[in-house]
Amino acid sequence: MVSLLTKIFIKDRDNTSSPQVRQAYGVLCGTVGIFLNILLFIGKFLAGIISNSIAVTADAFNNLSDAGSSLITLIGFKMAGQKPDPGHPFGHGRIEYLSGLLVSIAILIMAFELVRSSVDKIIHPQAVEFSLITVIILAISIGVKLYMTFYNKSIGKKIDSAAMSATAMDSLSDTMATTVVLIAALVGKLTGLKIDGYCGIMVALFIFYAGYCAAKETVSPLLGQPPHPDFVKNVETIVMSYEHVLGIHDMIVHDYGPGRVMLSLHAEVPADGDILTLHDMIDNIEHRLHNELHCEAVIHMDPVVTQDEQINALKSRISEVIITAYPEVCFHDFRVVKGPTHTNIIFDIVVPFHYKKNDEEITNYISEQIRLIDETYMAVIQVDKAYNPHAL
Repeated sequence: MVSLLTKIFIKDRDNTSSPQVRQAYGVLCGTVGIFLNILLFIGKFLAGIISNSIAVTADAFNNLSDAGSSLITLIGFKMAGQKPDPGHPFGHGRIEYLSGLLVSIAILIMAFELVRSSVDKIIHPQAVEFSLITVIILAISIGVKLYMTFYNKSIGKKIDSAAMSATAMDSLSDTMATTVVLIAALVGKLTGLKIDGYCGIMVALFIFYAGYCAAKETVSPLLGQPPHPDFVKNVETIVMSYEHVLGIHDMIVHDYGPGRVMLSLHAEVPADGDILTLHDMIDNIEHRLHNELHCEAVIHMDPVVTQDEQINALKSRISEVIITAYPEVCFHDFRVVKGPTHTNIIFDIVVPFHYKKNDEEITNYISEQIRLIDETYMAVIQVDKAYNPHAL
């Protein structure tokens, strides 16, 4: 059904890198989610009243909260699609993440309330009235939720949306929760055991887990997470395809919401190259990154000496020192500045966040090894952090 609706209502539906297309997908899926969840709420609420089952009633209100969550997601996609303005020059894309966070909070609150009502049901158990209509409604609900899991997961992957992926997880948890409720009804009918309250707690735990997963999916991009490896690989492929680019480093990606990415990096170029030619090349790279990857790129040129055999030999030797002692540490921006009494060996090193040895220990060791090469060498080392662990 959703696939058919996308063909009807979403123009250029395969261009998922477009913010307008992503917004259309979010609004459509949110609308369908509201409609289906309200139908499920009505059916389960009636079934809960008929059967006197707290678990069925709890599951019904869970679907009502899902309808509210779908509404929040729909509004979030609409607001995220607004154009940049003077107060928000980078756009409103992060509203999509905020809407996902609000959904997760609503899910967690609902889980807490269901635990309270289920505990009361355990303390004061009541018989559950079994009816064929209840079983039918629950079975239909399981099928509908499986379908919602499928289309939310599929579209979430297609448009790379954390909010949609979280919604898919929520739907899957609802499927398992409703299955537990159906089992409770059948067990009560066949054995007379009053496990309704215990099943209600299981439902609440499923909902709590879904809320936790949803919060995790949306909080990470708000706090700042590494860019996707595929995006990094595409950037590297484009930049390194140009003849005069010798290497890249210090790539930093700022995510202001899907389709709103700010990118900066350093590109190593020959120090003896023509500055106007190199600048023209950098301009072309920035435009290509914008057109192909839909990001705003700023590239800094780092001149690298390539024709001095002595400097190249020294660079290789220092590289061997670093790799031997610290395999995960890399270095760049290598320069040699000679003076009357000593020579400064200047470069940057990139130390991973998880590295056990501290920065001072690493720099002291490298400096000592450089002095062993020549006592007139003075190491000037700048320590960078691996803001992008997927980069070269």
